[in-house]
Amino acid sequence: MAKKTDLIAYCGLYCGDCPGQTQTVANLARDLRKELRRYRYDKMADMLSQVPFFKEFEHYDKCYSLLGTMVKMRCNKTCRGNGGPLHCKIRDCARKKKLDGCWQCDDFSTCEKLKFLETNHGVAHLKNLRKLKRQDPTEFIKGKKHWYATK
Repeated sequence: MAKKTDLIAYCGLYCGDCPGQTQTVANLARDLRKELRRYRYDKMADMLSQVPFFKEFEHYDKCYSLLGTMVKMRCNKTCRGNGGPLHCKIRDCARKKKLDGCWQCDDFSTCEKLKFLETNHGVAHLKNLRKLKRQDPTEFIKGKKHWYATK
């Protein structure tokens, strides 16, 4: 089993908070699909879609398909174990520089490689990196970690 500090990604995000790592969303999507099949909800959706108030049920197949995709969103490896994006530029850079993480790099606050994280995480990674720069990873684990944060 991985140590909790091994769940700290090079970029400062905490894999233990990732829905792909916890698999909670994937499991819920799987369970919902199972219940929908049990109730033959596809048939119910066809009938309900004829009622103006429930018109959105005409998109049931897309919803069911999306849930199927969500079931696949599982990550069995941490960033340090080569999980996440196959060719992560952040991980590659940190390893090339022989860093435990971006917090050990003087340029992390202006690093272009970290910019793509802002779409999904806001500035959470930067907040975490600043915190990691100030304290030991073991202490970081005990405190609040950001998954999404605004400026």
